[in-house]
Amino acid sequence: MPELPEVETVRRGLEPAMLGQVLARVEQRRPDLRFPLPEHFVERLTGRRVEGLSRRAKYLIADLDDGEALIMHLGMSGRFVVEAPGTPPTEPGAYYNEIGRHLQHDHVVFHLGSGARVTYNDVRRFGFMDLLPRADLETSKHFAGMGIEPLGNELSGEVLARLFAGKLAPLKAALLDQRLVAGLGNIYVCEALFRAGLHPEAAAGTIATPTGRPREAAHALAQIIREVLDEAVAAGGSTLRDFAHADGSLGYFQHRFKVYDREGEPCVTPGCGGLVKRLVQSGRSTFYCESCQPKR
Repeated sequence: MPELPEVETVRRGLEPAMLGQVLARVEQRRPDLRFPLPEHFVERLTGRRVEGLSRRAKYLIADLDDGEALIMHLGMSGRFVVEAPGTPPTEPGAYYNEIGRHLQHDHVVFHLGSGARVTYNDVRRFGFMDLLPRADLETSKHFAGMGIEPLGNELSGEVLARLFAGKLAPLKAALLDQRLVAGLGNIYVCEALFRAGLHPEAAAGTIATPTGRPREAAHALAQIIREVLDEAVAAGGSTLRDFAHADGSLGYFQHRFKVYDREGEPCVTPGCGGLVKRLVQSGRSTFYCESCQPKR
């Protein structure tokens, strides 16, 4: 599933094409994706101007000029393709996209006033779209109770310590809890914990004092999370199975993985001499170096 950097990359790819544009015509080619599309979906979108395009966790949000917001989630294999007038869809990039674009899975097409079109393609149909008043987003079923944004100004050692204080749950599980920190996924949590030298099974509360004040590990972890995500966004995200950018090209951050999906390979830390290990936590693979990330 695309994680936060991949979704942010898609947002940045869509913004030049969609921001300020009128949705001149909308094609809805099936009644549902993962869930049924909203009632009167085409009618409510046609003629609306896109006044903003933002991201919350792994959701894309298009603010419309009538006060509604179009919420979009990529699911497992969702992708957007931007086509300029007279230009066929292309798949640029140094790495071949094995999934490709199967036209029978073009489910929603936005025809823009500029003449460009943006197509939502989803082979597995685990993605979805919804329409809600912008003012109601934070209390909606999609965002109510959602945690802080890891790329925003909210993330700090103090905040992580307050959120994790006293928690016996594994550190990795706490970081993946969307009620605490929104948008972090398995790949980037593994990478951040490695860089921070923290064992994924350590109790989350160990980064805080008994009174909830941050230990040095909390400050380091907050900074490293931001660094890992920023690097991934700059690299265009990671290409694993289905993810592709809005222009069809692929991300490159997977070539910088230090532990993720590297089970049995030597640790990249100079002089370490250890091997990357894998363990399963809550049904997900966790990759770490037992030498660089000792369980204290």
